[in-house]
Amino acid sequence: MDPVGADPSAPPGPLTHLSLPDSSEARPQSGADGRSLPGSWTRSSSEPSAVLREGVRRCLQQQCEQTVWILHAKVAQKSYGNEKRFFCPPPCVYLAGPGWRVKPVPGQAHQAGQTGPLVCGYMGLDGASGSAAETQKLNFEEQPDSREFSCAKTLYISDADKRKHFRLVLRLMLRGGRELGPFHSRLIKVISKPSQKKQSLKNTDLCISSGSKVSLFNRLRSQTVSTRYLSVEDGDFVASARQWAAFTLHLADEQCSQGDFPPREGYVRYGSLVQLVCTVTGITLPPMIIRKVAKQCALLDVDEPISQLHKCAFQFPGGPPGGGGTYLCLATEKVVQFQASPCPNEANRALLNDNSCWTIIGTESVEFSFSTSLACTREPVTPVPLISTLELSGGGDVATLELHGENFHAGLKVWFGDVEAETMYRSPRSLVCVVPDVAVFGSDWRWLRTPITVPVSLVRTDGLFYPSAFSFTYTPEYSARPGAPGALAAPAADADALLESIHHEFTRTNFHLFIQT
Repeated sequence: MDPVGADPSAPPGPLTHLSLPDSSEARPQSGADGRSLPGSWTRSSSEPSAVLREGVRRCLQQQCEQTVWILHAKVAQKSYGNEKRFFCPPPCVYLAGPGWRVKPVPGQAHQAGQTGPLVCGYMGLDGASGSAAETQKLNFEEQPDSREFSCAKTLYISDADKRKHFRLVLRLMLRGGRELGPFHSRLIKVISKPSQKKQSLKNTDLCISSGSKVSLFNRLRSQTVSTRYLSVEDGDFVASARQWAAFTLHLADEQCSQGDFPPREGYVRYGSLVQLVCTVTGITLPPMIIRKVAKQCALLDVDEPISQLHKCAFQFPGGPPGGGGTYLCLATEKVVQFQASPCPNEANRALLNDNSCWTIIGTESVEFSFSTSLACTREPVTPVPLISTLELSGGGDVATLELHGENFHAGLKVWFGDVEAETMYRSPRSLVCVVPDVAVFGSDWRWLRTPITVPVSLVRTDGLFYPSAFSFTYTPEYSARPGAPGALAAPAADADALLESIHHEFTRTNFHLFIQT
């Protein structure tokens, strides 16, 4: 990796992970309120608090994070007049992670005699007044997998709201009154009703692409109480009246052998061979042909793009020619196959039953992870920073890592394992840090034979810990220890120069990033 050119916006005086200049130019720039300004380096003390470092180490070892997972549809149908078209599928919230069950730290202990759930929540639309009519209380229930689950079944958007997009707002509070803060969903598009026109790829807002996440539900005679969602329980596909699952919809390659369907890119059209993969368990249904449904008939000759909230059916391949074939169907809570029959009056149509007709809709999810075990504060944990990508720059005496994401602010520091890095806040979507020297992770670093991988995380100034799915790996190329069998002895006079050249080559060419899945 070649070092990048100097950035005119970089702070004066190079900040390296080998030497720390004491020039006044490299000191942090602060505003009147004492907070670091965008584009300024935040210089911490050379030795971070031993208590904080030990706390970060404990968080990484014990994995005491708390995760909030919001799952919702990409579009919402507007309600008109006095009708209430509740969001379908209903927005769901999952609370996961061992941190929810950790005893509170001293000073945060619950008062004796307090009872009730540990966490309660309220969900509504952003910009709403927050009245009881516009928010819904969430009652969390523990699932067999130890996650807490709740959903908001009675949320809707009225025609008085003229917005084309909105977000859901989740407010979580711990028993005792501490508010964890507002958590926001992804943007949701408002539509008046499902499009009945033939979709065109010139307007892809409502089209569904291969690799996107969808939900499927079945509703008899437009009755909300009869709605059942395709889901997965105990390793089996079920039709649940209570919970729904998100599935990755892949276009499959029809030329491949049975059981081996590599995904393809593009927008999904009717008549395509597709495969549904559960986003949580990874369990898949067999490859199926997706068909458009009209008047309880599967249309076999339609190849237009699929649109949000369309009625569709899933045909298992290999059936007889004509309108026959078997289709994905529900029977109460079970998922079964239905044998369709040809339509007597129209060719290229198959007669279905009600339980073989599914509604398809795109879904979104957002995940917030944090740990309050280090923080001695009652401040909200939000906004929770979300890291999307990492970008490595530089080499030789200095290497910097840029974090791209959202919800960044000047009160965040980047940590490599239990080592704090010098951090610069650029914008709410960008943080830059100096990569710590590999020597801080072990005294024997010059003779490494295996890579060193450390997790990348963020810590707020008050000690709030934000884990991430990213890690940083130092990969050595030179690992010959003096005296090792087969190693050539270097002249003593050139030992320092040799070590220096090895170190420079090591730091210049061998930083690698891996994402943990």
